[in-house]
Amino acid sequence: MTAPDQTEPIPAPSKPASLWEDFIDIFVSPSEVYERRRSSGFFVPLLVFTVLMTVLFIIGKPVLSAVFDAEFSRGIAAAMRQNPQIRPEQMEKGRAFAEKFAPIAAFFTAFIAPLLTGLVLWVVGKFVDAKEDLKAACMIATYAFFPRLLESLINIAQGYFLDPATLNGRYRLTLGVGRFFDPDKVSPVLLAVVGRIDVFTIWVTVLLAIGLAVVARIPRSRAAIAAVIVWIVGMLPGLLGALRQS
Repeated sequence: MTAPDQTEPIPAPSKPASLWEDFIDIFVSPSEVYERRRSSGFFVPLLVFTVLMTVLFIIGKPVLSAVFDAEFSRGIAAAMRQNPQIRPEQMEKGRAFAEKFAPIAAFFTAFIAPLLTGLVLWVVGKFVDAKEDLKAACMIATYAFFPRLLESLINIAQGYFLDPATLNGRYRLTLGVGRFFDPDKVSPVLLAVVGRIDVFTIWVTVLLAIGLAVVARIPRSRAAIAAVIVWIVGMLPGLLGALRQS
């Protein structure tokens, strides 16, 4: 027999997941990450993502120089077609400047891209009755971008093992449709469209849909519609750039 005033012990509350666990769980159980961070900020994970992407860019730049050179050469050719008065020495100065400040550009690109995606997700979410605020939308986008780190690692590995002569464009590294198109022969507009059909871009889009559904408490079907619209909007900068080159 037990004493009448004896009660069952209260279990200790479970320890909340650390931020570092989020960076792993976003790959395997994204719904849990978004559920436990639905009221959290985004600055720390965004900073971690930005720093890691910049470090990977610096590491990968030497082995992926063929890709950077090919893209820059195409850009120079397009600029000289539009403005024949540009002299080759001016282009070379531009190349030297771009190479010098490439890590800084990579840092700001990695920092701004999730924020812009979050802004678009917030706006598009209003059309599917998602009530999340801008901070939550940026949090969703920040975590959704973490597969880009894995993509960068795979790209670096390809730079070590593939023939540099085959790496004549950034889409040659993607795990998608754009990989099979020669950027020197195919229309830049077509490449800008099919280049969005790759494993990691789709992965990011799926994470956006999951995050919006969890955080905004809307059906996944509506969240998926919003994510697809964000995918389409994400195509526009590349498409506009391709139109200028054509």
